[in-house]
Amino acid sequence: MISGGNASSLPLVGGLPEPTIKELSKPGRRAFNYPKLDIDEETIEHECLKIEKAPLPEVSEHDLVMHFSRLAHRNFAVDLGFYPLGSCTMKYNPRFADWVASLDGFSNLHPAAPQKQTQGALEILNVLEDYLIKITGMDYASFQPPAGASGELTGLLIIKKYLIENNFDNKKNIIVPDSAHGTNPASAKMAGFEVIEVATNEEGLIDVQELKKLVNEDTAGLMLTNPNTGGLFEEDIIEIADIIHSVDGLLYYDGANLNAIVGICRPGDMGFDIVHSNLHKTFATPHGGGGPGSGPVAVKKFLKEYLPGPIVKKNKKDYEWYFPDKSIGRMHGYHGNFLVALRALAYMKLLGKEGLDTLGSFAVLNARYLSSVISKVLPLAYTKPCMHEFVSTSKELKKSHKIKAYDIGKALLDKGFHSPTIYFPLIIEEALMFEPTETQTVETLDELAHTLNDIIDDLKINNDKLTQYPKKLPVGRPNELIPAKHLTVNWGDFELLEITE
Repeated sequence: MISGGNASSLPLVGGLPEPTIKELSKPGRRAFNYPKLDIDEETIEHECLKIEKAPLPEVSEHDLVMHFSRLAHRNFAVDLGFYPLGSCTMKYNPRFADWVASLDGFSNLHPAAPQKQTQGALEILNVLEDYLIKITGMDYASFQPPAGASGELTGLLIIKKYLIENNFDNKKNIIVPDSAHGTNPASAKMAGFEVIEVATNEEGLIDVQELKKLVNEDTAGLMLTNPNTGGLFEEDIIEIADIIHSVDGLLYYDGANLNAIVGICRPGDMGFDIVHSNLHKTFATPHGGGGPGSGPVAVKKFLKEYLPGPIVKKNKKDYEWYFPDKSIGRMHGYHGNFLVALRALAYMKLLGKEGLDTLGSFAVLNARYLSSVISKVLPLAYTKPCMHEFVSTSKELKKSHKIKAYDIGKALLDKGFHSPTIYFPLIIEEALMFEPTETQTVETLDELAHTLNDIIDDLKINNDKLTQYPKKLPVGRPNELIPAKHLTVNWGDFELLEITE
């Protein structure tokens, strides 16, 4: 167990801090039994073979189960509490979708199996493609990208190849809002573009006049999510699209906030040419911990032949893989994360059209209700009605009582809530971004608001408590600068670090 916090706050086992798996090891103990060989044993001699045994821990099955169960119980999880993380959509997902994905016919299907033996799987991708293009207002889609950031890179590579094919070699600039997710400029750079930043105005929207000044013949496109990162709907989106299209640029939709508008409006109708959807955020796959994810990319008809292949094509009698003529190539070893796509389709079928049509409405309703309550103790960064998420700020509390967003987030952890996203977007001082999602009840939202109010009142009275939270968790306040500047990935070189302010 690695801790960057106070050792005294660690769960105790027999009155002592939690031992590491190596400390539990005793020679001769086993948590497994190899099956008896049913073939003759062969000796293999090769210079690359290790002679010594790997120094693995030797523990009993019970010790092993207890150890990892204790570690698991330290983690905050969506099954245990509320994640109000803005822009991350950490919502509860129905177990039904997981059950469908666990069926043998799907979970044990090899991705290299011939298409004649995988007609059911191909049909699933084809039907889900139809659902996605109807939801986004696009014409065709590919499930190759295995994550949202991969979807971004895919869309930008499509833009790049389309421009080259149409003799727009001069177009090297991708415009990105200053409030955008960090993956936007990173993806643009990876695709070989130069990043041009457009400012956000005082209302929290793109400064259209500033955009007009930045757009020229070198503009390849604009990356934008709508609602934007501040949780506000870009009201001038049609004008923005016209500005980009007037110089033959393309409009890319970052699908991070798609859950806010499902059933209400569509990116394709706003003027977007390319859309990536985060199936793992919007359509029922447990999100977090690095995966699994899926970032299918949907495009307008004129970009179909640039999609990464293969994509599924429906014939009169069956389904087959089709590789577009001008494809940018593969973005995944096989066909993307199929079981994530399957979960998404199961979720869509479970909700039906009526349920999907209310998905965005419920997300917006919850966010607007929570923002109206929280704003009494944490002022909103922008006054316009939010969509699915909103940004509060503790900059005034910092000035008057030295209470920072970091302090509030740490105190919430002690009270059974995950911290909201803090210090993002970077353009908002002492930002706390909340996204309640459509799956939370009003009682949960009220409890969060009440807890926030108590925390702030408590910290106002006693400033000494500012750096004490969290008190009850295994890890307190690790010095986050040390691992950021001096990353250590080797266990043998690791040393417990003392907390310093």
